[in-house]
Amino acid sequence: MHRFFVSEDSIQGDKVSLEPRVARQLRDVLRARQGTRVILLDNTGYEYNVELSWVGKDGGEAKVRESRPARGEPHTQVRLYQSILKGDKFELVLQKGTEVGISAFYPVFSLRSVVTDVRPNKQERWERVLAEAAEQSGRGRLPLLSGPVLFTDACEGVEGLSLMPYEGEGVTGLREVLHNSTVDDPINLFIGPEGGFEEQEVDFARSQGITPISLGPRILRAETAGLVAATAVLYELGELGPQ
Repeated sequence: MHRFFVSEDSIQGDKVSLEPRVARQLRDVLRARQGTRVILLDNTGYEYNVELSWVGKDGGEAKVRESRPARGEPHTQVRLYQSILKGDKFELVLQKGTEVGISAFYPVFSLRSVVTDVRPNKQERWERVLAEAAEQSGRGRLPLLSGPVLFTDACEGVEGLSLMPYEGEGVTGLREVLHNSTVDDPINLFIGPEGGFEEQEVDFARSQGITPISLGPRILRAETAGLVAATAVLYELGELGPQ
């Protein structure tokens, strides 16, 4: 069934008030009508199987037939501190990272970042990308999307197990760190821009308790590394098998 995020106050008990945005999509795009079943998500981690009572261009109503925890929401919080990328590469990271199970995205300005500014309309578009990916992939919560932060500020404020995939690290691997650590939420991943991190950034990260790790002998693109690392973390912690 089709899935839509709605505001938390849209669902009151077994009664649902559909906001115009969702109502128009149901009516004009999906041609939904009375009796149609859809899944609504209120960003609390639950999903609601509802039956439409009526739907118009300015709103609608539905009745909750079943509610349950969303199966697509991971237990482990993986936070991705991704250096901002040019073109649509950052949107790709947001979309696919949401599908994989990343819980929060922090756009980061690092020394080699080509993009040096993020306009408000870009932030709004990123939020739409997250919502569409979360609906499609069965998530029960929208991943957090932070405003852009400087690399040094991100390093200084981070809490939890923090890892930096880095092509210059030839000894420490991801599995080794996970197996030798007491893994509590969250797990933070720091990913560089197109040209990678500067050595001085890696040194600063180390000074803040962030561990550089290797993802193997192949050099990954900036838009690939975070997705691979997040997938590997979630796999090692049992998040990608039957739940």
